[in-house]
Order: sequence, then structure tokens, then C-alpha cells
Amino acid sequence: MTLPRELHTERLFLRRWLADDRAPFARLNADPRVVEFLPAALSREQSDAVAERIETHFQQHGFGLWAVEIPRITPFAGFIGLSIPRFVAAFTPCVEIGWRLDADYWNRGYATEGARAALAFGFLSLQLEEIVSFTVPANLRSRRVMEKIGMTHSSGDDFDHPALPEGHLLRQHVLYRLDRPRFARQSAGLGG
Repeated sequence: MTLPRELHTERLFLRRWLADDRAPFARLNADPRVVEFLPAALSREQSDAVAERIETHFQQHGFGLWAVEIPRITPFAGFIGLSIPRFVAAFTPCVEIGWRLDADYWNRGYATEGARAALAFGFLSLQLEEIVSFTVPANLRSRRVMEKIGMTHSSGDDFDHPALPEGHLLRQHVLYRLDRPRFARQSAGLGG
């Protein structure tokens, strides 16, 4: 099966990464607003390493975290897409939906719009049975996006992120899920 290399929504172009994306990605990863719920801001070298891992994921799996372009507004606003987490937890292996946008483009519905396209790709093109998302409990912006795209949270699924040490402020995570039957009902306008 040949998978599309890019996705288009009403306002967004989700595409593979370009070399020119690295500098704005590094600025984004150094912004305290953007990394508030991540372990730390990233140096340019660390940010470039993340971009390399994203590209490797595309090469290995045929999908990944697409660079977000907003035509006539910005050539790079961050990423939205699907990835396979590299850690082991009760819910892995799995496919996660995620996003990281430049703070200048928050509160405009871009994350929700792009995430809906990524979900459709995951369920319709990849034929996934379930897609998950997770964050720290205090990350209300991301949690609202998860809820807007139809994902549900059950406190029984919450977990301690194994990549963070015991006692770390960001170790506790909430897990949201969406399965293919629920996605199909929502897409058909039948609710959850």
C-alpha cells in the first residue's frame, strides 16, 4: 500500500520535513511556553536530533509527525501527526497522536484541525484499531484538543511516564483513547 506523503485540511498543509524547518523548530523547542509541560527546553543540537528521529520514523513506518505549514501565514508552525512511542507501558505498543505548535499559532484551532486529519489518516489509511494520546494532567490545552477530537479519558489508564524519574514533577500522565468504531460513529455524525 502506498501511503500519502502529505495531508491537506481547509487551512493546513501537513508535509514531510524540509531542511529549512530545523531553525524554526529549534526556536519553538526553546520557547518556555511551548516546553512548559516537557522535561526541559531543547538546545539546537537536541532539537535537530528530534527532527532526525521524526524523519527516521517516517522511513521505518511510512507515517510520522508531519511538519505543519499554514499557507499564506507561515512555512513552519510545528508538527502534528502519529508516532509509535519508544517506551514500554501497559498500553504499548500503540500509535500516539501528538502535536507541538509554535505559541504564536495557539488558540486558532490548528491543532484540532490537523489532529482530525491525522486521526482520519490513522483509521482509514493505516487501518489502526486504536489511537492514544497522553500528557501531564495540568496540560489543559492539549487535553482540550484530545477531547475535541473525540478521545476519552479514564483515570484507570493514567500512568507514570517511565522515561522520567520517580518524584519528577511531570512523571504522572493522563491517557486518552479513541478506537476505530467510535471514530466511525463520530465521522458519521452519530456521536460517541
